[in-house]
Amino acid sequence: MPTPYATMPFHLETERLILRPWAESDAAVFCDLLAERGNGKPPVERIRTSITEFLAATETTGIALLPIQRREEGDFIGYCGLIIGRTTLEEPEIAYELFRHAHGRGYATEAAGAVLEAAATTGRTRLWSTVGTWNTPSLRVLEKLGFHRDRASMEESGEVAWLTRSLP
Repeated sequence: MPTPYATMPFHLETERLILRPWAESDAAVFCDLLAERGNGKPPVERIRTSITEFLAATETTGIALLPIQRREEGDFIGYCGLIIGRTTLEEPEIAYELFRHAHGRGYATEAAGAVLEAAATTGRTRLWSTVGTWNTPSLRVLEKLGFHRDRASMEESGEVAWLTRSLP
């Protein structure tokens, strides 16, 4: 069923970053990123399947989670994009995750800013983000981007902050 929203751009560029669609060749490095969560490294085949599912969902929804690579170095440092997550296709969530070695350099803010601009072109009026209340750096990124806390909920993993931002 088609959505009333325009498809977001799937290739975004900033001063230092390129966000682009997933490729099967991203699977191994994506496994490395997921391993940083401390729950072990997922099998590469499972992540290849996840990438195929991401691409299929993008075709259906018109929104995407995009790999981030640094423009000069050309290396994969994480992902950023829009997902349904805990919300809806009408008001999706912005999500991002970067390798620890890429933290503290403004990359998450830069990538998420580009995704906000892309989201605004779809005709949506509001985005959400959900993040563990313990994740102070991520909460700072969202604050810089104009998100405001709406509420908190308790989940298995702990307290989750729900933040929202209107789009122009």
